[in-house]
Amino acid sequence: MHVPVVIIGSGPSGLLLSHLLHIRGIASVILERKSRQHVEGRIRAGVLEMGTVGLMRKIGVDQRMNAEGILHDGIYISVDGKRHHINMKALTGGQTVMIYGQTELTKDLIAARLAHGGDIVFEAEDVSLQGIESDKPSVRYVKDGAEHQLSCDYIAACDGYHGVGRRTMPENRLKTFERVYPFGWLGVLAKAKPVADELIYASHARGFALCSMRSETVVRHYVQVPSEDKIEDWSDDRFWNELRTRLGPDDASLVNEGEVFEKSIAPLRSFVAEPMSHGRLFLAGDAAHIVPPTGAKGLNLAASDVHYLSEALIAKFCENDEQGLAQYSQKAIARVWKAERFSWWMTSMLHRFGDEDSFDGRVRRAELDYVLSSDAGKTTLAENYVGLPF
Repeated sequence: MHVPVVIIGSGPSGLLLSHLLHIRGIASVILERKSRQHVEGRIRAGVLEMGTVGLMRKIGVDQRMNAEGILHDGIYISVDGKRHHINMKALTGGQTVMIYGQTELTKDLIAARLAHGGDIVFEAEDVSLQGIESDKPSVRYVKDGAEHQLSCDYIAACDGYHGVGRRTMPENRLKTFERVYPFGWLGVLAKAKPVADELIYASHARGFALCSMRSETVVRHYVQVPSEDKIEDWSDDRFWNELRTRLGPDDASLVNEGEVFEKSIAPLRSFVAEPMSHGRLFLAGDAAHIVPPTGAKGLNLAASDVHYLSEALIAKFCENDEQGLAQYSQKAIARVWKAERFSWWMTSMLHRFGDEDSFDGRVRRAELDYVLSSDAGKTTLAENYVGLPF
């Protein structure tokens, strides 16, 4: 069987790419290692840039997002219990962000692809890529014990950090950059009312905390924990008490406890692989880069990759113009590094590294104090948080 584009991975980037191609008449097949139930249950980010929202509206998969998503004009930054407001809308000429969970976005995209006859092969095992340097690449996989092979024109690897896509790139052509942070985020999903009308990023002597939300009845909260901590170290009571402490006495009373239905610890790292293409293989999303979640860039960065890649593939199939494909990696990487810088900056500025009495520790605190006291500093934060233009 031949298909123009094979997409590895049914996360938001793979699904979005498939639908963007579909509306221009370009067929694709998505191969996903996990089950549909697993994919639709994964807990991920919940802050969408307007660029990402715009792509969802472009493909017409925006009805539920428009109805349930919550527009936020800004964020709060709390330092040692004192809260400051960053009015992003005012600082950026009207730009905002939308709160809408990645889990819900994924459900919407899967439903749309299937409703439009999209081909998604869930539980596709042992995926391997062949001939990526030729003009006739192919993808092999196993489904229900039977081996299958797809020939194609191009392969888009949207299969995450541990996926087969990046592993297939020649080692002598790939350069990677990485920073691993000495802490993680303990996050909970709970049935409770949000702490405030917008997200609160808290920097405290005991560590970072974030009060976020998925809706008016479901919250997503985090506290910074040492890398070696385990879930069993943190009872629900300990988490709520620690969150209150890091928000400070004025905001502690705003925390609403509720039934915790998901709890996990995520390590923090920054990672970039260059280039993002080789031959007929193209990387997008976490397959090529990871950002710490402090800047809310992970999903949005994947969406920007898909924007560039979809336009390049459409130009090739509709106009026989290969320039976009040749420039894809360069365009995507330029935006990736800007998002990496912002995510590293936010992480460094708001977290505790255990060296607060050192030169580096004092500089980080001075940076935070400057940003919160300067219109220029606030504008820099706001412009990056709402998302740089594609």
